Amino acid sequence: MRMLHLGLRVTDLERSHAFYAALGYAKVGSVPETGFGSLTMLQLPDDPFVSLELVHDPARPVEDTGAVNHLVVQVDDLEAAIADLAANGVTAEPPAEPGPGLRTSWLTDPDGYRIELVQWPPGHPPGMTKADFV
Repeated sequence: MRMLHLGLRVTDLERSHAFYAALGYAKVGSVPETGFGSLTMLQLPDDPFVSLELVHDPARPVEDTGAVNHLVVQVDDLEAAIADLAANGVTAEPPAEPGPGLRTSWLTDPDGYRIELVQWPPGHPPGMTKADFV
């Protein structure tokens, strides 16, 4: 079993799609007119699968982002990612080092969802494992 993707409700599909495109996501498909609204499937360049689904229904704007604490996106080079975002009009917070070799930065999407960018220390697996909590 594995998690496939997160469906995130958005208020303005074009604005949100532009934001997530600046973050590196590419649209791989869409499903119009579902019971939830239209669905836009997004994938990161190094991911083999869709990881984010933008759910848009003009009659149901985002009124509360409190149910989602934050999304996390791994980057290879945090400074380069922040520079690329800035070049696309997206502001990220200055980098922090919350652990040995671990670097993070935060940004906020157009609806107020928080996103954490993570650069793992050299040699770290490409995701969290049990070893991170020993």
